[in-house]
Amino acid sequence: MNVLVKSATIVDPKSDFHNQTVDILIEKGVITQISKRIQNPKNYKEIQLNNLHVSQGWFDSSVSFGEPGFEERETIDNGLKTAAFSGFTAVAVNANTNPVIDSYADISFLKSKAIGHAVSLYPFGAVTTKSDGEDLAELFDMKTAGAVAFYDYQKPISNPNLMKLALQYASNFNGLVCSFPQESRISGLGVMNEHITSTSLGLKGNPALAEELQIARDLFILEYTEGKLHIPTISTSKSVELIRAAKKKKLDVTCSVAIHNLILNDKELSTFDTNYKVLPPLRTQADIDGLINGLKDGTIDMVTSDHNPIDIEYKNIEFDHAKNGTIGLESAFGALNSIFTIKKTIEFLTKGKTRFGVNTHPIAIGSQADLSLFNPDGIYTFSKKHMHSTSKNSSFDGKKLKGTVYGIISNNHLIIK
Repeated sequence: MNVLVKSATIVDPKSDFHNQTVDILIEKGVITQISKRIQNPKNYKEIQLNNLHVSQGWFDSSVSFGEPGFEERETIDNGLKTAAFSGFTAVAVNANTNPVIDSYADISFLKSKAIGHAVSLYPFGAVTTKSDGEDLAELFDMKTAGAVAFYDYQKPISNPNLMKLALQYASNFNGLVCSFPQESRISGLGVMNEHITSTSLGLKGNPALAEELQIARDLFILEYTEGKLHIPTISTSKSVELIRAAKKKKLDVTCSVAIHNLILNDKELSTFDTNYKVLPPLRTQADIDGLINGLKDGTIDMVTSDHNPIDIEYKNIEFDHAKNGTIGLESAFGALNSIFTIKKTIEFLTKGKTRFGVNTHPIAIGSQADLSLFNPDGIYTFSKKHMHSTSKNSSFDGKKLKGTVYGIISNNHLIIK
């Protein structure tokens, strides 16, 4: 692929061209020239877009597609196209499938389905067989096949000894174990945050305590095992405090926060709209403030869309019986950009790569072209016409977002909407 990108403002603090508006020449997928003005004698395809900005390719550490087993929600092919249209050049894909991804063959299947795509797919394997929380899955075999971490998606490991064994075993090959932060015996049948709003709506509550107890337990086990832990999608201010203290003790722990938990609070559920039914649930504004502070001081290592397509028959039903989940790839940039500066937005969208073994490519001559293309300006109302996912269950439907994603240049492909 040969392409000349014209008049692009670079947002990359690791680049010598940070904050400069330049032309970028890409030949056979490699950046060969960066300059104020580049001629085009070979008549390469030119990219000229309004207020064009480029950054290092964005990474999402928690994405669910449906395949295998739930193709009606999202196929891998359409999911990777959705990621590309949303500005992501790499995604970590959960074992949220049927059958669950828990073997060497399963990991190989996911990787093979991503061959030839612009977006790189980094597969997660389940921690336990079938994600049932009973027995450890084939962690080493999956690591050998290319699994970058192990995670029973949104299913807590209730047995503390099993958690201990997972951390100890994975440490033999530098494996990363993820633990969903919820003590199910406390959360019970809760469908939203336990607080004033849940009481006024008459809905069963899932208290912040359920998350914080599980995190405290896992951090104690981590300290004992000296393993390597990632806590996905935390949602309370107390969780931030617990992880901040653990990092001060030099424990090998990272965490993420879902973008919808950074912006939407539990009052959104007053309409009983099931698109706001997510796990962990939307919390209070005080929790949001604590999460934002945790991002700013580095306690929270990365953001994620926690993209989870759900087919309409499991959303268009009574709130108590609806499935948890929201799509999030398409709204990720616009949502973050509406509350943070463009510099911070790009920082959050590119962090986390190292933790999951994703290569980074600074915008420099001789570097592989791994770029996200976007316009940081302009307010619009997000709606179904902006959704590329097969499923349309977005918690940002009808919300005001800021900025437009144009596409990506990655893996020697150009994808423009």
